[in-house]
Amino acid sequence: MKTKLATLIVTFITAAAFGHGGVELGPNGGRILEFSKNESMHGEVTVKGDKFHIAVLDKDMKQVAMKEQTLTATSGDRDKPVKLEVTKDDKGFLVPLVKVGEWLIVQFKETPKSKAITARLEFNTAKCSECKNPEWLCTCKSEEGKK
Repeated sequence: MKTKLATLIVTFITAAAFGHGGVELGPNGGRILEFSKNESMHGEVTVKGDKFHIAVLDKDMKQVAMKEQTLTATSGDRDKPVKLEVTKDDKGFLVPLVKVGEWLIVQFKETPKSKAITARLEFNTAKCSECKNPEWLCTCKSEEGKK
């Protein structure tokens, strides 16, 4: 019994410490996703109405002109992923919102011949008790990050 209780306590402490890691937010208050291996290209995800807007930013977090870039998006169950319709405008990409608690998985290509970079985010809209932001935009640092 004591072993089970100790295991349960350690599990809760670990979950609390690593539950959210303080995501990086961009210039428009959206979540930053890495679109390159060397941090030279980013995506900033914001919600506008019933869509995600994904702006493409350079290493200095400045808007990139939309030219040859492409983005594919999926969500849903891992066994039956659903491809989402992606549209492009002069400011970035528009993707339908996924269900709360589901993952948005995007694959970005800077040019048609570039290798795709995959980025993910869990669309968790529960409010963080510390920063009061939705968890997918939580700016709090985990206990490990505070040390």
